[in-house]
Amino acid sequence: MPALTGTMRAAVYHGRGDVRIETLPVPIAVEGQALIKVLRSGICGTDATEYKAGPIMFPIDAPHPKSGHQGPLVIGHEFVGEIVDLPGGPVEGLAVGDHVASGAGVACGECQRCRQGRTNLCERYVTHGLNIHGGLAEYVAVATSTLVRIPDDCALDAAGVAQPLAVGLHAARRSQVADGDRVVLFGAGAIGTFILAGLISLADADITVVDFAGERLDRALRLGATRVVPVDDQLQDALRAIVGPTGADVVIEATGAPGQLDVALRLVRQGGTILEVGLPSKPQELDVHKLVLSEVTIATTVAHVCGDDLAPSLEILARTDLGDELVEAVFGLDEVPTQLARLAAGEIRGKVLFDPTRTA
Repeated sequence: MPALTGTMRAAVYHGRGDVRIETLPVPIAVEGQALIKVLRSGICGTDATEYKAGPIMFPIDAPHPKSGHQGPLVIGHEFVGEIVDLPGGPVEGLAVGDHVASGAGVACGECQRCRQGRTNLCERYVTHGLNIHGGLAEYVAVATSTLVRIPDDCALDAAGVAQPLAVGLHAARRSQVADGDRVVLFGAGAIGTFILAGLISLADADITVVDFAGERLDRALRLGATRVVPVDDQLQDALRAIVGPTGADVVIEATGAPGQLDVALRLVRQGGTILEVGLPSKPQELDVHKLVLSEVTIATTVAHVCGDDLAPSLEILARTDLGDELVEAVFGLDEVPTQLARLAAGEIRGKVLFDPTRTA
């Protein structure tokens, strides 16, 4: 098949508060890549932070050390679409016309971490939409190693949140949750909800979700949390009554709120695990004496392992109502700047998606 030529529309980040819908050449896929006609693409907290306070991560002012990209960037690292070109020839499990989800992160497959299966820590890892052009566009050229075919019974809107669910599933794996564990999860926003779904898929655990009273906690109950606890003046007493004198086996901090890591340490049992997901805005103090004398493990998590997490995420989305619970609306590309501003202002509680094929 000859390479697709012409132009496309894309959401391009130029700097703080400056995302423009521009016309660009359709990218040319090379061997090892597929050209994807994007059907759904999402935004997340990283995109909103860059829109509100960046550039921080986006390589606008200096070349990215691994991708080499510098300058305006097509954003979007959560995307699904249809394969329209496979220039390297047939790929096992993939064919032109397939609907696929992309993990967006491209690993080299050769370094020590890749050989260990920890491709998210690849020495040459680059991510579409973060440090090379991404999928908030009509087309994107992406490595076939990042692609998984969408199951026939998985709705397209639901598949649009497969990548962030894979991040949540990876986080749940990092917690080493097991059947019978008492788990406390701080945060029921989008990432907290994805972690909850991951926990439920991995183990039969007793899961308490903590957040401010309202729709987020209601959603956590619908999705399978054992119980929810609202943030109020009695929070600590309520949690202590739930976990008992021995404490929780696993405490997951997915808010990044100041002081929460220390709160987690006070709740976890001896020999238990704390999983830190949220990113506080400044360094945090921690009671190292309690940490050491209780032999508590502090684990962290970043991104996902495409080969382990993306296909199971699509399976979860195919058999549950998670997509319906989280996807608030689907817009055309022209709405990207407005929705980024809404997300940065905390006005979006779930996920919004964009359909680049939709015209105004």
